[in-house]
Amino acid sequence: MTPCGRINKLFGTGGGLRLTLYESFPENFDPDTTPLIVVIDGLEVPLYCEQFDLVGASGASVRFADIDTERRAEELIGKEFSIELEEEEERDEDEFYLEDLIGFDAAILEMGSERTFTGRLIDYIDSEINPLFELEIEDREVLVPAVDEMIGGIDFEARTIKFILPEGLID
Repeated sequence: MTPCGRINKLFGTGGGLRLTLYESFPENFDPDTTPLIVVIDGLEVPLYCEQFDLVGASGASVRFADIDTERRAEELIGKEFSIELEEEEERDEDEFYLEDLIGFDAAILEMGSERTFTGRLIDYIDSEINPLFELEIEDREVLVPAVDEMIGGIDFEARTIKFILPEGLID
């Protein structure tokens, strides 16, 4: 099983959802035959797509079979999904993509004021001009430039990332 994306938010009506696709999402994905696997209460649950539309380079909108209300769809928000791939691509162990950090817990230090926050990295917005991380901090979403200077450290094993941000950026 390969983690391939995250279910982000409701989209439209009738149980539609918006997904963020990781770099590991297969280019040859066939939504008619391949389910997305989500872990619910410790069990791997296959979700079959009734509708699957790519949105940009790293997004998709989807409707799953048997998920036909907003209430049922809301239960999936925030869950990471995997796809069982027949041939897994080999990747250098030290190589990673910024999309791989989605879902990491975030420890944030604000320089100058020395305030600290905790949150979660919920999305990566890939842009040649200004790539951004979307952080959820204290029930609000904050955009942070995705640059080396603001990353204090990454622990892949613990799935945590430390940010050192300039004073006022979170406000």
